[in-house]
Amino acid sequence: MKHLLTLGLLAASFSSMAHEGHSHKINPEALQKAPFVDADYVTGQGKFTYKVDLAWGETPNGKPALGATHGGVAIDKVGNVYVSTQTGDGIIKFCGDGHVIKTFGKPTMMSHNLALKEENGKEFIYAAFNNHQKVCKIDLDGNIIWTIQGPPAHKAYQGEKVRYKPTAVDVAPDGRIYVADGYATNLINVYSPDRKYIRSFGGVGRKEGGKFVTNHGLTIDTRGEKPLIIVVDRENRKLQRLTLDGEYVDTPTTDLRRPCAVSIMGEYTAVAELSGRCVILDKDFKVISILGDNPDPKQHHNYGVKAKDWKPSIFTAPHGCAFDKDHNLYVQDWNSTGRLRKFVLQK
Repeated sequence: MKHLLTLGLLAASFSSMAHEGHSHKINPEALQKAPFVDADYVTGQGKFTYKVDLAWGETPNGKPALGATHGGVAIDKVGNVYVSTQTGDGIIKFCGDGHVIKTFGKPTMMSHNLALKEENGKEFIYAAFNNHQKVCKIDLDGNIIWTIQGPPAHKAYQGEKVRYKPTAVDVAPDGRIYVADGYATNLINVYSPDRKYIRSFGGVGRKEGGKFVTNHGLTIDTRGEKPLIIVVDRENRKLQRLTLDGEYVDTPTTDLRRPCAVSIMGEYTAVAELSGRCVILDKDFKVISILGDNPDPKQHHNYGVKAKDWKPSIFTAPHGCAFDKDHNLYVQDWNSTGRLRKFVLQK
């Protein structure tokens, strides 16, 4: 009897170990097996027509779900995919086929955006942490290189009730660091390459160029003769362009649906829009493809949409996006259980 009991305990132990090591897909099995037709997996128009790959991606450590997502996506030059989560896993690093390489852990928990830059042949991630009042430079193994903690010495951050919630960070070719304070002052704070505060510009405004209502995203666009800042002006529903010194240039795109983030690849720009869709813009910033347009306004910018109510190619609250080199698109929805999908460009 003792021998049988020992065998039983060993079997249970091995069963538990196998369960812990078992990987779950990011998109739940029930969703993958639901009775959808082919058209439910396809979205977009023209040369930017996509098919969603629900089989791409697995959860870390055998977890049943990815965990809450309110952040960004970035892709390195070899095709690894980096995704923010609100969990103790922090930033998750996937290889191109969707398997988890590693999790960066609690020090990278709750990163609100991810910008990936190459410097002297080596790539780094820049991340803003709105709830932790900091921005960080992180290597591709998850080591934090440096941190800018707290707001700069600007009058907007003086007084007893200082509000500072950075939502995006990016770095210019000359090394200057740009931080969008999108959930507080709507300022863009600028630092030297050695992280010394230089100046701030922007602030709140609805009609004036260079003013914002939730400057949620910020990306340095290096495609022109001179680099420009693309500011994702969420509650004004538009993109604005500024010089690196903060001078207003133009508003190339309007009438968006609460844009959160952009990704640039070649001539094209993808925009994640919190109110249930993504769009692709051409070199003139005109909409040429609309992806995943959600017909149910109750699901727009809704953090609580359950997996049972998801549709394969339909968005609920796109928050972060990234093109790969082939213009496949990875999109993260703002979602309480975590939602991330790969959209494969159809050729």
